Amino acid sequence: MTSTVVTLASYNMRKAVGTDRRRDPHRVLQVLKEVDADIVALQEADRRVGGRAAAVPHELIDSHGHYRAVPLGVKNRRMLDSVPTFGARVDELLKVDTRNLGWHGNALLVKPHVQVMDVAALDLPTLEPRGAILAELLIGDLPLRVIGLHLDLSGLWRRRQMRAIVAAIAERPNRMPSVLMGDTNEWRREAGCLKDLAGDYRIAPIGPSFHARKPVATLDRIIVDKQLRIEAAGVHHSEAARVASDHLPVWARIAF
Repeated sequence: MTSTVVTLASYNMRKAVGTDRRRDPHRVLQVLKEVDADIVALQEADRRVGGRAAAVPHELIDSHGHYRAVPLGVKNRRMLDSVPTFGARVDELLKVDTRNLGWHGNALLVKPHVQVMDVAALDLPTLEPRGAILAELLIGDLPLRVIGLHLDLSGLWRRRQMRAIVAAIAERPNRMPSVLMGDTNEWRREAGCLKDLAGDYRIAPIGPSFHARKPVATLDRIIVDKQLRIEAAGVHHSEAARVASDHLPVWARIAF
């Protein structure tokens, strides 16, 4: 029986600000092209101030041609949105593009052959703005649910957020294998928020991805439904990746 193999990746792109403190979205796209995953979960994909515009502009992604952004149908609130008349036309009047790429900085990119069946933006319990994103995808005739996440710095809130994500998966009407990808901010492999996944998921053996110049912490993880087989996993090391963000991208190759 022939297996379908999919490469997944997660990347905290730090709003496209590199370790040299320069903002350069072209470097982010260069690194993603090197990784060459079919599905990518991004964290810190939008700027945190102003209009929360995409750190890698939509037009740049489109012109790059390697990926397309998964549309989530949501928009982070902006102060100017509440201004009558002006708020609805702020981009046009200021001649800027303040469209966000994701939800609370989480975004998904997919290659052209990956179909999007359904999406959801998840609000997470927290003291600061946090969210996760969910997409139900189709690779060939095989469905796969992908959750992109960026969890809190607080261990207490991380556990609450992970439980909320697991509950959201359980409430989905269609059954399919799920993968969780993102910056967990969890230093321990089998404790904290990761302990709540015991029995249903496996953590891909990736390795340290932070800090990009000298990785010592395994904060970025790909967590795979036990229905799926992990064929290989790792951290992407390259000259470009060591400069493009303070995190290195992580990847996993899974088989159905």
